[in-house]
Order: sequence, then C-alpha cells, then structure tokens
Amino acid sequence: MLIQSILLGLVAMLGNAEYLLGTCLLSRPMIMGLFTGIVMGNIEMGVKIGATMELAFMGAFSIGASIPPEMISGTVLGTAFAITTGSGAETALAIGLPVASLVLLAKNFGMVFILPPFVHKADEYASKDNMQGVALVHYLAGFFGVNLIIGLCVGIGYYMGSPAIEAFLSIIPEWISKGLEITMGLLPAIGFGLLMKMIMNKSNICFFILGFGLSVYLNLPGTGIAVFGAIIAIVLTQIKRSQQLQPAMNVEGRIDDDDDF
Repeated sequence: MLIQSILLGLVAMLGNAEYLLGTCLLSRPMIMGLFTGIVMGNIEMGVKIGATMELAFMGAFSIGASIPPEMISGTVLGTAFAITTGSGAETALAIGLPVASLVLLAKNFGMVFILPPFVHKADEYASKDNMQGVALVHYLAGFFGVNLIIGLCVGIGYYMGSPAIEAFLSIIPEWISKGLEITMGLLPAIGFGLLMKMIMNKSNICFFILGFGLSVYLNLPGTGIAVFGAIIAIVLTQIKRSQQLQPAMNVEGRIDDDDDF
C-alpha cells in the first residue's frame, strides 16, 4: 500500500506538471483515471471512472478569479478508492468532489505562503540580469509551492485510507459545507464578471447583447452562438483589413498616375 500511495502521489504530480509541459490536457480526469487504473492494476475501471469524473469536472477551468476545485487529486483519490473497494463511479464522485475542494485549500495555502519568497528571489535575480536564476526559481516555486503539495495530499490521503478521509469530512459542520457549495457556485459568475469588466467597452457591448438575445429569445445552443460569433468576427476582420488596404492602394494609384503624366 505504501508503494501504491507513492505512485499515486507521483501520478498527481505528473498531472499538475501540465503547467511545465504546456496545455496538453494531461490533468484532465480521463487521463488521470487511466494512470490511476494502471497503478491500481485495473485499467478498464480507471478509464470508466475517469470518464465519469470528466463529466463532473467538465467546466473545471480557471476563468478570471474563479479557481475550480483541484480535480487532479479528486480524480486520483476517488478512482483509487473506488477500485480498492470494488465499487463504481458513484463512490469516486462521493469521495473525489469533497477531496478536490479540500486540496484546493492546501493549494491556495502554498500559493499564498510558499510562492511569494520565490517570487521575491526571482525579482532579485532579474535585477541582476540573471535569467538562469529566474528560470530556476520558477521551477523550484512550482515544485515546492504547488506540485509537491498536491502529491503529498494524494499520497498521504490514500495511505490513510478511505475511512479516515470520510471521518475527516464528516467532522466539517454542515453550514460550512453548504457555504462552500454556494460559494463555489458563485465563483464562475464572479470570474465572468471580472473578465467582462476588463474587456467590455462601448465598441463590443453590442456583441454581448447579441449573444444574450440569441440564447434567450431564439433558444440557440452555445455551439450555434459560437458559430455565428466566428462568422461575424471573420467578416468584420475582412472589412477592417480592406479599409486599411484601401488608402495604400489609392496612394499607389496616384503615384502611377503621376508617373504616366
């Protein structure tokens, strides 16, 4: 069990390494479920549970100031405990979703108290034009401030076992759990509001109203609205480009006329 705990912690750290490797969707539940199934010796169950967890975390993307639950730890621990107990995806969801919210608190702790000293050190190296030092500090900050924390949470959580985690979750008062649930529901709206505050102005507010009208009054799905938005963007881009090229063409035409004269 100790070896499995270490391997599951490494799987979680690999998923979080997506920030190092680029946006390759390595952290998505389907991928984490596959790797967890490999560690637990049941690839088929890992893929099935990972696909189910993918539906639960489908909208788990950072939007503005909205930070979603830590889906890597939730997927790995939920899938591992479901395979261990021989149960299905419902157990993975019951354990994974609360765990994801708890690990998010630990992740935020690392960002608030561990990352700042590394940032100041990076500023010091930058003032000395030491780019290698800045890069090294970034790697170390990501590892100790986020990656290691997630790996330890997953490894220790699995080693402690499902009963210990369920007992810990049962200690949390219901009013706190309810408050966290309501807050998590409001965070996406806050994130969208912050983004709209930054990008909305008099020149593009009409497009927000158009999208709202298409959705509410014509009942168009999000994909249809995106298609219309892409077409409008292409047409406006072509019109703007033609307007920019027109003065240059007029200048060239006048020069040619002068040469002929």
